[in-house]
Amino acid sequence: MKTDDSSLDPEELRVVQLAARRALDRASGWGVYPTPIGDVLTAANIKVATASIFDPRRIMEYLIGKAESTAVAVRSAISKMFGAADTLDNTIHIDHTVRESKQNFLKLHEAGHLELPSHRKIFRIFQDCEKTLDPDISDLFEREANNFARFVMFQGEGYRDMAADHPLSIRTPMKLAGKFGASIYASCREFARTNRRACAVYVLEPITYHPETGPRAEVRRIEISTSFARQFGRPAETVITRKHSLGRVLPIGRKMTKATPVSMTDLNGQAHECLAEVCDTTFNVLILVYPKKALVPNVFA
Repeated sequence: MKTDDSSLDPEELRVVQLAARRALDRASGWGVYPTPIGDVLTAANIKVATASIFDPRRIMEYLIGKAESTAVAVRSAISKMFGAADTLDNTIHIDHTVRESKQNFLKLHEAGHLELPSHRKIFRIFQDCEKTLDPDISDLFEREANNFARFVMFQGEGYRDMAADHPLSIRTPMKLAGKFGASIYASCREFARTNRRACAVYVLEPITYHPETGPRAEVRRIEISTSFARQFGRPAETVITRKHSLGRVLPIGRKMTKATPVSMTDLNGQAHECLAEVCDTTFNVLILVYPKKALVPNVFA
């Protein structure tokens, strides 16, 4: 399972959300859909570099040149790089070859590095890539930048409140992804962790086949709502196979799986009838699971 990419303590989160709120205020972005990322960047005087600089050879030449000319340390990438933020000229560099919804999040993530004062004080140039590069402060900065991007993209509690008026269904975050300009992956995560009802979203890697166990999928992340955590705790599975209770809903040869009965055991050892719905985005398999009781109106009011 991927390492935690978003947890902050209350004070850290407060500081990040304050900066994100200011960014939305400056851009008059509240209630504008999809979230006006271009306006957010323009209002912050942040420039987006052209795509041509972002091939691996040229971006590394750019970063090395910056380091040599300014005699500052550059955090070096150890895997494919997706974004970079230059604090000197307030410019962000985005890999324009990735899908648009990912570019949207990357722009806000890099903007977070530029908008958060503590980040500017320590690093002259940020590089962001697939792996965590430094165990302590840089990891915190990545989580802070992620939360900045998340707050702006989903307009604070705007997404949560809008989702509350929609059915508890995998189709809701899929629909709201387009509404906010986010990826389905990000929307499903936000749907689970901000939902007032008990639900969880399993983010799985693409399905593979094992000669002994058959179809299987590694667990990338699991997002849960607060009420789900109170009732069931935090799931800790690392792989889903046919033997797992969710194995029956793995989408073999199809993009979607309708709501299917599954069983989950709560913290008291009691089994509950739940429903699981699945969407295969090609990049990930997303499973929304919730107890049937969560469908009852006002049960958690």
